[in-house]
Amino acid sequence: MPRTLQRTAAFTALAKALVSGSRGGPSIGKRLAALPRMLKATAKGQYDGGLRVAMMAAATAYVVSPIDVIPEAMFLVFGLADDAVMITWLAGTVLAETQRFIEWEKQRDAVLPGSVVG
Repeated sequence: MPRTLQRTAAFTALAKALVSGSRGGPSIGKRLAALPRMLKATAKGQYDGGLRVAMMAAATAYVVSPIDVIPEAMFLVFGLADDAVMITWLAGTVLAETQRFIEWEKQRDAVLPGSVVG
C-alpha cells in the first residue's frame, strides 16, 4: 500500500474513533463540550475535580510557556520529549476526567431534588 494511502487510512480511522466514541465512551465532541461545564462545576465546588483540573491547567501552562523554548533550543529532540510526554499525559487526563464528569452529571441528573430514598 502506498505511504500516502496508509497515512490517509490511519487518519480516517483515528477520526472515526474520536468522533464516534467507538470504545463505548462519549465522543470527543461531547467531551470537549463537557469541559467548560466541568470547570464551572469544579469552581463552584459541586464537582470534586479540583486537583485534577489544577494539574491539567499547570500542564497546559507548561507546554505553552515561552520558558519551555530553552530546552528545545538546547537539546532539540530531547527537549521536545518532555513536551510530548506532557501532551500525552494531558490528553489522557482530559479524556479520562471528562468521561468521569459526564458520568457524574448523569448520576446527579438521575436523582430528583427533594426525593427521599429509603
